[in-house]
Amino acid sequence: MKRHLLIIDPQEDFCNPHSGALFVAGAEADISRIAALVQRTEFSAIHVTLDTHHLLDIAHPLWWGDTDGNPPAPFTIIETKTRTLWHAANPAHQERSVAYVAALARNGRYPLCIWPPHCLIGSAGHAVAAELFAALCAWETRTGRSVDYIRKGENPFTEHYSAIAADVPDPEDASTLPNHSLLAALSQADEILICGEAGSHCVASTVRDLVRHGIPAQKLTLLTDGFSPVPGFTHLQDAFLADLKAAGARLTTTEEIK
Repeated sequence: MKRHLLIIDPQEDFCNPHSGALFVAGAEADISRIAALVQRTEFSAIHVTLDTHHLLDIAHPLWWGDTDGNPPAPFTIIETKTRTLWHAANPAHQERSVAYVAALARNGRYPLCIWPPHCLIGSAGHAVAAELFAALCAWETRTGRSVDYIRKGENPFTEHYSAIAADVPDPEDASTLPNHSLLAALSQADEILICGEAGSHCVASTVRDLVRHGIPAQKLTLLTDGFSPVPGFTHLQDAFLADLKAAGARLTTTEEIK
């Protein structure tokens, strides 16, 4: 049986309780359990996604300003109905930014949330959490196969929660369009085990997109002790798990995987 492991964004900024710019409570324990799973379990392939951002990003504070030029605080939600008159700090980005917020309202995925700058290109926070990275290197040494690392999020004009496609794809940027290479690789698996951060956002979006793009939910095993929600967004993870269970996905824990 071909068993693939898909680990979503297991990076220091999400998983390090001391230095993580967007630490997800519980992520450090998730990482330990995932590392142990990698060490004891046979996988045909391991895929690891990496959230990858510029400081100037549409979901970071510096992109926006109020009427006095002040940036929004982290976790501010900007919607078409938002009372505060936010504008793009760079006037050249204004029209596109307004259109982006409107596109999010139409597609029904997530409203625009302003996050603390995180997983910045070149930063320590972009790296895979150290304990898991050691386990992945050991797996490569043991099997002679390379981990498939997938970067996402470099286009500053759109969010990229899902490893499959950006929330609002840019037709002129192939990196925001459906990742057919990853979809083709995963389609070869008999079972796809999924974990990583965060269960409310990037894990949920990736899994929903997998099903949307033709990966049967019955192939998916969601490791519920291998991801945690962003604080304040637990309801999104709960809804995601309920939807996928109803669609036929398997919900279990790392300890149950043999």
